[in-house]
Amino acid sequence: MKIRAVLLAAGQGTRMRSKLPKLLHPLAGQPMIQHSLAALASISDQVPVVVVGHGAEAVQETVGDAAEFVLQAEQLGTGHALQQAQSALQNKADLVVVCNADLPLISADSLQKLVAAQQGYDGPFSLLTVESEAPRGFGRIVRGDQGQVLAIVEEAEATPEQLALSELNVGAYCFAAEWLWPALEKLKPSAKKGEIYLTDLVEIANSDNLRVTPVLLDDPAEAIGVNTRVHLSQAEAALRRRINEAWMLAGVTILDPNTTYIDRAVQIGQDSTILPNTILQGETHIGENSTIGPNSIIRHSRIGDACKIEASVVEYATIGNHVDAGPFAHLRKGAHLDDGVHIGNFGEVKNSHLGPGVKMGHFSYIGDATIGANTNIGAGTITANYDGKNKNHTEIGENVFIGSDTMLVAPLKIGAGARTGAGAVVTKDVAPNTVVVGIPARAIRKLESPD
Repeated sequence: MKIRAVLLAAGQGTRMRSKLPKLLHPLAGQPMIQHSLAALASISDQVPVVVVGHGAEAVQETVGDAAEFVLQAEQLGTGHALQQAQSALQNKADLVVVCNADLPLISADSLQKLVAAQQGYDGPFSLLTVESEAPRGFGRIVRGDQGQVLAIVEEAEATPEQLALSELNVGAYCFAAEWLWPALEKLKPSAKKGEIYLTDLVEIANSDNLRVTPVLLDDPAEAIGVNTRVHLSQAEAALRRRINEAWMLAGVTILDPNTTYIDRAVQIGQDSTILPNTILQGETHIGENSTIGPNSIIRHSRIGDACKIEASVVEYATIGNHVDAGPFAHLRKGAHLDDGVHIGNFGEVKNSHLGPGVKMGHFSYIGDATIGANTNIGAGTITANYDGKNKNHTEIGENVFIGSDTMLVAPLKIGAGARTGAGAVVTKDVAPNTVVVGIPARAIRKLESPD
């Protein structure tokens, strides 16, 4: 049985009061539409058809090759939107799943249950419903004496009695394609708003003595539709709870889920611990047995096993195993720390590679540098990497000892085994196993080479 999905994504979203199209507002680190597409991917191996309208170019650019697009030039209702997709779908699927794109929390499991319900009987379509006292603009489900769905009344068209109903239409359907396309042609604009409502298909089915199958959502949070920024914050909170619970069930300790923010794309290894007030963003990967936080922000970074990142900011960085940083360290874009590196409090690293076992003291800045294994960077050390026009590189060999408050004026090379005295200003290359001191630094003696 061939299944195709349609995502209705043409609405303007005026209540968001934003220049950004509603469906591109971020939710757990991804544009809202990406969450809907991910859920739909579980029910069909073919790309969905996305009906676009307002902000069409921006939506298409964001989604890319993950969908086929059709344009609803005028937003004349959900029924009209699906009519625009008819030519792309007719005679190409046995079942058509239709979902509003502003339902980012609908799960793959719920959509699979919806499809299974439709596959289990020969009626015209099935739809998701939810019991909720927070209608958020959803249509009301009107049932008959025997529990059958008689109608879906849009909120703008509902009477006071109908508005009091607590069973709501979520906005996700699974249609028998053979019935759908002729039925779509029977839809008429509503008397009040002039829109063509997809929900009027219930009455068309009833007029043919065909029964519609409702599928009640297990988790009402899945039905949080986003029309305002208040709704967006509610969806964010619900999704954050879902993500945090999933990681805890997978073997990650989260000490205080209420103050822990983990984006959807983040990966965390078993037996790692996330402490309060920690934010993990973007394509971040954390290994096993690591402790992150408290009060840490990790963005688009890779952190290995058995690391400790305390009260620090790590962004676009790569960190090996058994690394500790902080408190108040800042690892910026291009920072690469090999195994066993230590970064003291208020240390900052940018676009630099620190070899295995490097120890970098507090209040130090390393930028545009390569540092060899087991080198010690004393407190207050600075690489002066910018001359006003260019960024210049500093290269430090293995087993070097850089004294506290050393100023390294790039471009510069310091040979393996060399040492700088405290407060030295190094402006020229230093030979291996040489001690330099002073301002500007000068050599005072050679050290014996290690065996």
